[in-house]
Amino acid sequence: MTATLDTQPVRLSFGDIVRLGLLGVGTRKMRTVLSALGISIGIATMVIVTSIPAASQQALLDQLTALGTNLLRAEPQQTQGDPVLLPPDAMDMVERIGPVTAAAQVANAHSSVRRNDKIDPNADSGLTVLASSANLLSAVNGSLHAGKFLDDATSDFPTVVLGSVAAARLGFTTLVAGQQPPQVFIGKQWFTVIGILDPMPLDPDLERAVLVGWGAAKQVLGFDGHPTVVYVKADEDAIQDVRAVLGPTLYPQLPGLVQVSRPSDALAAKQDTKTTFSALFLGLAGVALLVGGVGVANTMVISVLERRREIGLRRALGATRGQIRGQFLTEAAVLSGLGGLAGTVIGVVATLAYTGYQGWPVIIPFAALGGGLAGAVLIGVLAGIYPSVRAARLTPTEALATA
Repeated sequence: MTATLDTQPVRLSFGDIVRLGLLGVGTRKMRTVLSALGISIGIATMVIVTSIPAASQQALLDQLTALGTNLLRAEPQQTQGDPVLLPPDAMDMVERIGPVTAAAQVANAHSSVRRNDKIDPNADSGLTVLASSANLLSAVNGSLHAGKFLDDATSDFPTVVLGSVAAARLGFTTLVAGQQPPQVFIGKQWFTVIGILDPMPLDPDLERAVLVGWGAAKQVLGFDGHPTVVYVKADEDAIQDVRAVLGPTLYPQLPGLVQVSRPSDALAAKQDTKTTFSALFLGLAGVALLVGGVGVANTMVISVLERRREIGLRRALGATRGQIRGQFLTEAAVLSGLGGLAGTVIGVVATLAYTGYQGWPVIIPFAALGGGLAGAVLIGVLAGIYPSVRAARLTPTEALATA
């Protein structure tokens, strides 16, 4: 009886190929470290060049936003006839416009302010008494130098907040906790100073203003309730649309008599900044990934040249070309995956350190993390295609003869 030899190649499962690739990586620890280092530098570079410019961009955008890129100011135009009166509920009407995020209002109370009641009431201090809504400070990106701003609890009482110039002219530079707060004489009533504002670059007129609560202005100063200026914050993408409807909203009978400021020039600069930085991100990330991919490809080509004996022996023992390709592709993917993971960690740590040093907000795009790791593996596979195909094409005799 003649025995027959089964020459069918042994089929390796996906798990077997993965373990074989990991074995190749694990037996060459120094080569693995050096190879992974190349791709990790590329991925770390990608994370850094996307995250740090993004943090810098956000810091710049925050500075531009502070310049009032989303702020509009609406007020009646001066006419020779009867004055244009905005409706008492102007702020509520404006807040119903979809893209509007905040609205505040002030009104000239037509009263004089003096340091005390002994000063001639006809003496012009150059200061304006304004009735103010309680949300004015947030609407104009203002800040307090001392004390607190008007709120729902104080707006109906004789309390005031002084602009920076008004405080200096009246002789008040700060408020000391625990001491009796100073008072100013407005109209025929003493008002207690509860706050002093920092300079207001978005509206210098407020620096020379003495701000009283809306309710107190009505009850004490005889204010008629009609605002003279309405401040509006809106979504930047819709700022022009909001500007177009402010006039008809506030004074529908003659919208042209409402003067609306145009958006800040900083808005155009902000939009240009977004476009410029986006293009920069893509360019730098592409270069970083290309460098990492070239490093993996170079490592795998050298690995094929140095491991011809192993390839020839495995081919002689029955390994198919597909199995050889799978082994080298797995090694390339593992090398890139390890490098990508290490590079992601290095990039995040470097970003946190640098942004913390600069005082910028921490912005790490999710695409830079997940995309960096997935991109590293993908690039490793692409970079390993040529070396794996080259290894698979070696015949056993050719591999063993040249080893």
